[in-house]
Amino acid sequence: MIGRGTARLGRRTSMALGLVGLIAGVLPAQRSPMQESLRLHARLAATPLEGDSLPLVLPGGGRGMLFVPRAQARRDRQHLLLHFHGATWLVRQAAAAQKPGMTVATFSLGSGSGVYDRSFREPGAMDSVMAQVQRGLDSLAGRTVRIERVVLSGFSAGHGAIRVILRDSTWAARVHAVLLLDGMHTSYVPEGRPLADGGTLDSLNLLSLTAFARRAVNGQSRMLVTHSEIFPGTYASTTETAQWMLQALGLRAKPVLAWGPRGMQQLSDTRAGRLRVMGFAGTSAPDHIDHLHAMPELLRLLLR
Repeated sequence: MIGRGTARLGRRTSMALGLVGLIAGVLPAQRSPMQESLRLHARLAATPLEGDSLPLVLPGGGRGMLFVPRAQARRDRQHLLLHFHGATWLVRQAAAAQKPGMTVATFSLGSGSGVYDRSFREPGAMDSVMAQVQRGLDSLAGRTVRIERVVLSGFSAGHGAIRVILRDSTWAARVHAVLLLDGMHTSYVPEGRPLADGGTLDSLNLLSLTAFARRAVNGQSRMLVTHSEIFPGTYASTTETAQWMLQALGLRAKPVLAWGPRGMQQLSDTRAGRLRVMGFAGTSAPDHIDHLHAMPELLRLLLR
C-alpha cells in the first residue's frame, strides 16, 4: 500500500512539475488574444490653452516645442517641465493642472528609446535646449527670467532621453524631479533571452535612473515611476526594471489593491523618502496608454 501510494505521489509530482515547466516555458512568450473591457481606460479631452509656442532644435536635428502659458509669460520665476514622447496637447494640459502652472518643452522624436538616447547623447544637447528655453522666456517676459525648477517626464520610449541626461552629474543635481510613465526599459543579456529563460537585465540603461532614485530616497530630489504588467518579450518589461531598481536600492515592492487615477487598478506601491514606485494591472495597449492620460494626477503626486 505504501509503495503504490508513493508511486502514485511520484507520478502526480512529476506531472505537476511537468505542467509547471510547460507553463513557465510557454506562457511568458505568448500574446494573449483576450480583449479586456473591465477597466475604464478614461481618456482626457483636448482643451484649448492660451499661450506662446516657440520651436526648439537639438544639435542632431531633432525638434521640440516650448509652450509658455499666457498667464505665466511675464513671470520672473518659472517652473519648467521637459517631457519626452506623447501627445503635446496632453502634456500641456497636465502641466496646466498643476499649481503653480508650468512652462512646457515637449519632444516627440519617433519610436523606440534609441532615438531619444542618441538625440540627447549629442554633446551639449541639454545645454542647448536650456539656452533656447531661457532665450524664449526672457524674450516673452522682456527681462531675465529665473528657471527655479526643472522637472523631467517621459512616457514609454521617452525614458531614453532621461537616462542620458541624468548621466551628467551636473544635470542630475539640477533636476528637481523625474516622472517615468510605464517606460523604464532595457535589453536582456543575451539579447532577446527573457529572465525566465536564463537571461539577465542589461543594467547600463538603468544605472543613472537608479542613482537618481537613490537621491530621491535620500530626500535630495523627487521621483515617481509607474509600470504596467505588459511583457514585451524581446526586451525587459517595466515590471522587471522596476524590480531591479528596488533591489538595487535595498527595497521591496509592497502589494496593494487600490484604485488609481482614471480607473486604473493599482497592484503595488513602494515609498522611500521622496521615491515612489507604483505598479498597475494590465497587459494591453490601452493599459499602457492609461499611464499617459493619468499624467495630470501622477504629476501632482510627484510634486506635492
